[in-house]
Amino acid sequence: MARKNARNTRGRIISAAWKLFYEQGYENTTVEDIVFESETSKGSFYHYFEGKDALLGTLANVFDEKYEQLMETMPPEMDAMEKLTYLNHELFAMIESSVSIDLLTRLLSTQLLARGEKHLLDRDRTYFRLLRRIIAQGQAAGELAAERTVNEIVKAYALWERALMYDWCLCGGEYSLVAYTDDMTPLFLERFRPRPASGR
Repeated sequence: MARKNARNTRGRIISAAWKLFYEQGYENTTVEDIVFESETSKGSFYHYFEGKDALLGTLANVFDEKYEQLMETMPPEMDAMEKLTYLNHELFAMIESSVSIDLLTRLLSTQLLARGEKHLLDRDRTYFRLLRRIIAQGQAAGELAAERTVNEIVKAYALWERALMYDWCLCGGEYSLVAYTDDMTPLFLERFRPRPASGR
């Protein structure tokens, strides 16, 4: 029970912080603001985080929280391709509407410079567990090509999503991330459809 409460407290701090970062900007958000918004205490905040900067690496947690919600709402009748496209659309819609491009840029830059743990590459994240499950089920149902391993397809898909986020930040958000990914991701995923057997 104590572990669950600790996870909830940390999660509330992270959620509150990213909400405030979006609404009032990173520079204008104080630790006191985050403590007030999360309804926790300064002691709790500093138990989990050394300071405000330490929260920059937690955007992956926000993404995973979104994936946990999507796992519950994703229509079960969707095939693997539809599920992957759906997840991609929903995550990028969330990014475009509630994560400032400045903060996403900061996150990507911290991950590039990090010498130790890289949160975006953590294979134990909800993100990677969900992808492995969808892809394994898709291969078992004949919806995805079997000549690639589950991990190879997961890696390609995750790389594709990171590339889209990086390019969007690099271009300063000059185009709609959602519109672009809705157009291009289905084309990317086509590569993983089973090839029809060639007749002799």
